[in-house]
Amino acid sequence: MKTREIRDMNPDEIERKLRELKETLFKAGIKIKTKQAENTSQLKIVRKDIARLLTVLKQKKQGTEAANGTKK
Repeated sequence: MKTREIRDMNPDEIERKLRELKETLFKAGIKIKTKQAENTSQLKIVRKDIARLLTVLKQKKQGTEAANGTKK
């Protein structure tokens, strides 16, 4: 998932995608531990996507606070 795609999403969509990827990460971890996974690099990709989502979500929330004047 590209950062540009994430920036085009609204915060609700980002949070929904974040929950989806966390579930995927959990399932992939179980498959790797039980030696059922064939593509172990998927774990790294999902972790990076989660980090991108969290970064953009935080930036959007900070931007909203700054626009509203509620940032401390």
